[in-house]
Amino acid sequence: MFPDATLRRMVAKGSYWLLLAVIASALVLYSQTWAFAWDEGFHIVTAQLILHGKRPYLDFCFSQTPLNAFWNAFWMGLLGETWKAAHLAAALAAAAGTAVAGWFVLRHFPAPEWRMPGAVLVAILTGFNVVVFRYGGISQAYGLCLLLLTSAYWCGVVAVEGSSLLPAALAGAFSLAAAGSSLLTAPAAPILLVWILIHADAASRWRKLAAFVSGALVAVSPILWLFAQGPKQVWFGIVDYNLKYRLVDWPPPDANKQNLEVAMSWIDSGPTLVLLALAIAGYRATRRPELRLCGWLAAGLGLYIGVAVRPTFQQYLVFTVPFLAILGVAGIQEYWPSRKWMPVFVASFLVVFGLGKTLYDEQDSSTWEDFEKIGRKVDEVTPKGARLMADEVVYFVTKRTPPEGNEERNSHKLEFGPAEARLYHIRPQSQLDREAREGYYATVETCENEEYIAEKGFAKVFAQKAEVGGCTVFWDYKGSR
Repeated sequence: MFPDATLRRMVAKGSYWLLLAVIASALVLYSQTWAFAWDEGFHIVTAQLILHGKRPYLDFCFSQTPLNAFWNAFWMGLLGETWKAAHLAAALAAAAGTAVAGWFVLRHFPAPEWRMPGAVLVAILTGFNVVVFRYGGISQAYGLCLLLLTSAYWCGVVAVEGSSLLPAALAGAFSLAAAGSSLLTAPAAPILLVWILIHADAASRWRKLAAFVSGALVAVSPILWLFAQGPKQVWFGIVDYNLKYRLVDWPPPDANKQNLEVAMSWIDSGPTLVLLALAIAGYRATRRPELRLCGWLAAGLGLYIGVAVRPTFQQYLVFTVPFLAILGVAGIQEYWPSRKWMPVFVASFLVVFGLGKTLYDEQDSSTWEDFEKIGRKVDEVTPKGARLMADEVVYFVTKRTPPEGNEERNSHKLEFGPAEARLYHIRPQSQLDREAREGYYATVETCENEEYIAEKGFAKVFAQKAEVGGCTVFWDYKGSR
């Protein structure tokens, strides 16, 4: 027979893993049904084009770092060329990132009696956080980056505890892979590196620096490979687009207002208030360097996303959640030292209730199933091989290769001369409009409102149209091409 204490620990750990299984199942279920975001369209089209042998930047326009697109292409090649494959991979990555954060508390939190309650709290605060749940399971980089960042954090902590160079190399690899998947995570790598150099012993400090840099170079080697083939195109897609051209249709007053609204949005969210309050209390209470590192990471990511990224959006702050949650355990320990489970239950209830309310309020939002219906209509009226002007998600579900320059909708706002447009694979909006009027496209699909449709004059150009899933499909060109 097991001793009572050993049996209790086994039951507690079993219950914890059951909780992680519930969180993973919920994330996967949501990812396969209701999870959808407009901006994932060009991400998943990019993965589809990679799967078909094309290279981002060099063969088509792409305005992000590419590792998440390669990740999606890998899973679609393995599981099938569907959005469900990409969503499944993202949801499991988000669940794994949640598990890594919770498991870190279970193994490393300084007060042993708080490790199990703390791990449960971190898992719930992270996995059932509104932005993690809604965006962690889509084909953008949120889920993958959650896993990479939490893994980089754990490896960074371990890197200063011994003489092995492997944890430092993995911290560099994971943190740069996160930045190579989404530039929103860029501050994490320098923060981790500085922290490691401060806390590592003097004898191994420079060797750990070299190990961190070596791991980072391995992680970004696919980007360096692309850069070697087309430095101008890669620089434009990753750097110039985001620094110079992202604000083309966001005048500074509008972008600043948007960032301010995002910064103040926590006031209207009870679960966010709970998370922030616990994290601030935890940072004030603890002197442990590895816990304070969570504060550095959350603050660095939050300030960068809230100030330097313009315009910013609430979901971008998803990367701060696991680090705020880990700090939150220290906050509960400080203010409720003798009642470990009660505050955990209260905080968990608020988070889960807030998530349920948000999902209920947004139950009428668009889903991938809506666009599959639109895709079937497009296939019905569009001859095979004919040109199609459509939203990225429609190109994806119909498995039709976008005409060159149509791969990323946001790039149409850029008005370049012919030489630059060809180099960067961009079709300006003025060219699109002219081509639609002249019958270059057999079919046009748009989800824009009636004012936009009237402005473009699609009803005058095409003889037939159909409303499907909140969008409009036009076909049967009236003139002679």
